[in-house]
Amino acid sequence: MSRELAGHIEETRLAEALSERYIAYAMSTIMSRSLPDVRDGLKPVHRRLLYAMQQLRLDPTSGFKKCARVVGDVIGKFHPHGDTAVYDTLVRLAQEFAVRYPLVEGQGNFGSIDGDGAAAMRYTEARLTTVATALLDGLEDDAVDFQPTYDNQDEEPVVLPGAFPNLLANGAAGIAVGMATSIPPHNAGEICRAARHLVDNPQASTAALLDFMRGPDFPTGGIIVEDRESIENAYETGRGSFRIRARWAVEQGRFGTWIIVVTEIPYQVQKSRLIEQIAELMEQKKLPLLADVRDESTTDIRLVLEPRSKGCEPEVLMELLFRSTALESKFSLNMNVLDRDRVPSVMGLRSVLQAWLDHRHEVLVRRSTHRLAAVERRLEILDGFLAVFLNLDEVIRIIRESDEPKPALMEAFALTDIQAEAVLNMRLRSLRRLEEIEIRRERDKLMTEKDALTALLGSERRRWTRIGKELDETEKKFGEGALGKRRTDIAPPPRMVDISSAFETEREPLTVLLSREGWVRAIRGHGLDLDAQKFKEGDAPQLAAECQSVDRLILFTGGGRAFTLKAADLPRGRGFGQPVRVLADLPPDDTVIVMFPLVADGKRLLVTSGGKGMVVRESDLVAEKRTGKQVLNVREGDDAAFCIPANGTHILILGDNRRAVIFPVEQVPEMTRGMGVTLQKYAQGGVRDVRAFNLDEGLEWPVGAKLRSPADLAGWLGKRADAGKAAPMWMTRKRVDSSQPPEK
Repeated sequence: MSRELAGHIEETRLAEALSERYIAYAMSTIMSRSLPDVRDGLKPVHRRLLYAMQQLRLDPTSGFKKCARVVGDVIGKFHPHGDTAVYDTLVRLAQEFAVRYPLVEGQGNFGSIDGDGAAAMRYTEARLTTVATALLDGLEDDAVDFQPTYDNQDEEPVVLPGAFPNLLANGAAGIAVGMATSIPPHNAGEICRAARHLVDNPQASTAALLDFMRGPDFPTGGIIVEDRESIENAYETGRGSFRIRARWAVEQGRFGTWIIVVTEIPYQVQKSRLIEQIAELMEQKKLPLLADVRDESTTDIRLVLEPRSKGCEPEVLMELLFRSTALESKFSLNMNVLDRDRVPSVMGLRSVLQAWLDHRHEVLVRRSTHRLAAVERRLEILDGFLAVFLNLDEVIRIIRESDEPKPALMEAFALTDIQAEAVLNMRLRSLRRLEEIEIRRERDKLMTEKDALTALLGSERRRWTRIGKELDETEKKFGEGALGKRRTDIAPPPRMVDISSAFETEREPLTVLLSREGWVRAIRGHGLDLDAQKFKEGDAPQLAAECQSVDRLILFTGGGRAFTLKAADLPRGRGFGQPVRVLADLPPDDTVIVMFPLVADGKRLLVTSGGKGMVVRESDLVAEKRTGKQVLNVREGDDAAFCIPANGTHILILGDNRRAVIFPVEQVPEMTRGMGVTLQKYAQGGVRDVRAFNLDEGLEWPVGAKLRSPADLAGWLGKRADAGKAAPMWMTRKRVDSSQPPEK
């Protein structure tokens, strides 16, 4: 057969061959490397490492063994990969600053939060922690299935029994092909309380579960600054992010001086790299309020930040650092895991907890069934002992005289094969201890256990009650003391801090011009003649805003996004300026419809061309990133048409159908983001114009025209979402060109 195949060439299209091999690689990466199992929260390398350490009897009460020995067993028996990858995994499971509940107890140098690496595996030693033994508890009781190892020489568990909620407690991170996972660590005691609530209330909502499990609990502490709504939405969908800030405090010195001391930094931020980042920004003069940074850490973190002047506010200095450095970071939530059928899926909090509880239920059934079988075997043997107890002399005679004592014993005393084998295997010195009282005491105890196991296996309610008790025990064991105490606080989003005082910018009046071709520049002074300004050939002024050099400008686009520019950063001089798309990442098909200086307590009325609108605070339009902030969600075929000051008591909206309606501004909800509500109904067409004004003062329409009194406007008073009434001629005149005078 081999001679016939020698030299055989089979033609295959390159695309098909690549596709087949890439799919195989992708599946291997997803199933066997990157995604954790929802039941025990482990990837194969973690599971094999813990199992190998258990086989080496490295329990918490035993001595340590060299990590080189552990790694050798793992790669030799279970995990045919490089020793570096396995050792790196072992090291991480032992680092208290990387893992919320370490699964490995290390002895030696296992690295530091500064980013220092661990010592070589020949110098370090390790053993399992109590948390790891809880994950492994039940392997000997047929709690889970086993599968052959890669060389078919041994067996390994498909999944661990998982009495500890490892997936949520320690989190997970991994990048596969076309998908990734990112799960933050949580507090084990809170997880157990949430799971217990889910056992008692199977239909519990995510919001109810979050009353028990408040959010991530990172090993390095810190403060999560997110509102309840965003946290709930993240756990409901399985996707989101959490903003983490360092923990800091002010220490007062002599003569009114003070320093800021940082005692906790965000998760997965290297302290040494953080200090380097701060030092680099100081050298680049981007932290004008900071004079010095010192690392006074020992076993605990202590970063000292010294201000340049005692007159500045600590909150302003820290806000500047939060915006510029890793003292504030984001941790993504993407609960992409393998379910019990080994299918990857993104799960919400409730699904993850239910999957773990279902696994614990299956483990309980299998362990109880295994124990019941063992009890029944022992009872069978004890019944055999009782059968021969009063006839020991006859038993001895049969054994001495019979060539085949086993069949003879079975016939003489009506014993089963197992009972006869047990009698024959009994040592002679055990005969003196074979007392009927002791045998009956053990038999009665086992019968009681058998009845309890039978009742447990026959009642699902009893099994879930048992699981609830196990959760209480786990919470008591791992949710108390120094290990179980919550380390990360959760606080609402902080108020916006104005850091403009941190930068020494000379205050002067500016007029910012934005041309139709998208070029922006700042010109000194107010009250400029726009027609006298020079633009590129074919270009013309579109928008203008009068402001101060210390102001921030809001650019609002037809796509409903808001962008923020600092007036001091805009190009000046005699040139044409700079493309606005260089300063802000505007989408290619989006255009700026309005530009105005930020007023801290100001409000804006946002209206789409289709007649939907909402009121938003100008502070909520501020975007810290170049990519801007999506504020008004617009449907396909619709766009943002107006962004006007929401000053006044009433709103007048005029449609393309020449119908108008006036209603109180209170009927328009104030939102931070959304699609808005219907302001005026249209059979066809959309909004032509909209104004906000004080009804008592009347309305000047258009600018410079006759002032219309409240009596003139009374006929169009109505409610929001009305179709309106036919507008008068003075209201339907063509509006003045949108390149209106600068907005102040």
